[in-house]
Amino acid sequence: MGWAAVADGATGRTLWRRDVTAPLRAFVRTEAGSAGVLVAAIVVALVWANVDLSSYDRIWSTTLSVRLGGAELALDLRTWVNSGLMTLFFLVVGLEARRELDLGDLRDRRRFLLPGLAGVLGMIIPVAIYLAVNAFAGAGHAGGAGLVGWGVAMSTDTALALGLLALLGRGVPDQVRVFLLTVFVVDDLIALVVIATAYSEAIAFTPLLFAVVVFAGILGLRALGVRRAAAYAALGILLWLCLMESGVDPVVAGLAIGLTATAYTPARTALEAASGLFKLFREQPTAELARTASLGLTQTLSPNDRLQRLYHPWSSYLIVPLFGLANAGIAIDGSFLARAFTSPITLGIIAGYVIGKPIAVAGTSWLVSALSGGRIRPAVGWAGVLGSGTIAGIGFTVALLIASLAFEDRPDELAEAKIGVLSAAVLASTLTWLVYRMTALLPKHRRARALLGDVEQLVDLIPAVDEERDHVRGAATASVTVVEYGDFQCPYCGQAEPAVRELLADADLQYVWRHLPLGDVHPLAQLAAEASEAAAAQGGFWAMHDLLLAHQDELRPADLLRYADQLGLDSERFHEDLMRHVHEPRVAQDLESADLSGVSGTPTFFINGRRHYGAYDITTLTAAVREARARALLQTHPARRRRSE
Repeated sequence: MGWAAVADGATGRTLWRRDVTAPLRAFVRTEAGSAGVLVAAIVVALVWANVDLSSYDRIWSTTLSVRLGGAELALDLRTWVNSGLMTLFFLVVGLEARRELDLGDLRDRRRFLLPGLAGVLGMIIPVAIYLAVNAFAGAGHAGGAGLVGWGVAMSTDTALALGLLALLGRGVPDQVRVFLLTVFVVDDLIALVVIATAYSEAIAFTPLLFAVVVFAGILGLRALGVRRAAAYAALGILLWLCLMESGVDPVVAGLAIGLTATAYTPARTALEAASGLFKLFREQPTAELARTASLGLTQTLSPNDRLQRLYHPWSSYLIVPLFGLANAGIAIDGSFLARAFTSPITLGIIAGYVIGKPIAVAGTSWLVSALSGGRIRPAVGWAGVLGSGTIAGIGFTVALLIASLAFEDRPDELAEAKIGVLSAAVLASTLTWLVYRMTALLPKHRRARALLGDVEQLVDLIPAVDEERDHVRGAATASVTVVEYGDFQCPYCGQAEPAVRELLADADLQYVWRHLPLGDVHPLAQLAAEASEAAAAQGGFWAMHDLLLAHQDELRPADLLRYADQLGLDSERFHEDLMRHVHEPRVAQDLESADLSGVSGTPTFFINGRRHYGAYDITTLTAAVREARARALLQTHPARRRRSE
């Protein structure tokens, strides 16, 4: 993928840099795509264990040693996966939590209260249910010996839950998945604390103190602005070894490092400087300039974005499925199932996930809304809240990790815990399908309200559309406003134009064009933008806009003057405006708004102030407009909404 342009049909975009502002939606898409790989790994593990359990256990019990001089670290393969590779999984969890705090909805810290409480109680209530089942029903099982496994029932599997939600809740808006993932962030953070404290071995304080010193070193490098990946990698490995030696599960290292990686969108000046380095390389393609240009481009990206792009695919498509393969294998027969489904361990896990999670998520949301008088409400409707609660009953990755720690030397109890986790996932999936199936049967407006709710959304567009300043097509009373940041020389803007024209057939939609001329990659874009403003001064903005996009390869000054004549404008005045750059300040205003709105490339769309991510084909844009209209109706026309219901 090149630095200046990305071509992928209706998803292409001309960039100052690679897009680093994609929020949770990009995370959701990756997890949804990898869910199938994880499910396949679980199936393979179950088949393998039931065909030849001895070979399954033998492979994962194989010892792998790493020696350096006289020092040696010897672990079996399952432990290398569970405590080694899974460190990278929790690194991604920490990165996503930090990204949401820096760039996502949680940048408004008040919005963290409700999903945060839902995440906390979504762990406490299932654990309480598990403990109750094992305390009162465990008389025939070594006096409630399963109590030690209380942590198995508390954590949701992010990848599997989001992937199955995409299949079970077709048509569910992205905002529901965003709400769900926000709850999961809290869930994963607390789970790591539990692993570090309750399920670690006897703590050795000297290595733990060294781990604290190493982590302080990582923070010090970040404070000094050090960007060398090798330095952080070395300290990260040292931190992992110190935690391993201390008895604290070393996966905590991944989460801690992820939370320190800040997420931000780079300043336009930094992007233009990187573009200048590339131009120097084009003029003199030497190895030294290639390295300088590459380093300059990389440094425009936030640490969070660089680490996400490196580790997220590996985590989702390799590490988590490998974890499933290493841990999901259990031999299943009639006698085992009869024993398991009367075991308080299995029943406690199932009850905790299938009953406790929905009660916690939905109950917390209702209670907080009631106590705050409706001032604090879920960012989605109640069907979205309930569906989030039911799908949260899918536990796998952390659940099996804790089970392997809790029942390390008790294979029968471990097998019962595994069958409980898998059974809960099946039941939770079924309940989620029922919730969204029943929601789909509601009348249109009631369905929109049930899924979307009526909470005002955070606005990404800065400043808001001003009809006195902005160029607007469509009715001022329209319920949906689509804003496009575009560049007249950008080929992807030209590709998006037919979809925009089709959208404008909607009488309840207005369209706004804002300039984002990327002069470092499109040298004629700035003058073309000023030409459109010179035409606007004579009442001809949209006519000039259409001509410029229709002739993107003909934007030289002589071409612009020809278009002015063609439109019947005052050519002398138009020429004078261009030569004196009279309208450059007006274009600069749009550039400033692009910077404030975190826009990095063209075309970029905002729909009712919210940034649109993904493709800009007519199908995708129409679906986004439809959702925005439904939300606008719910938020601004309560009386009309009640009549429609």
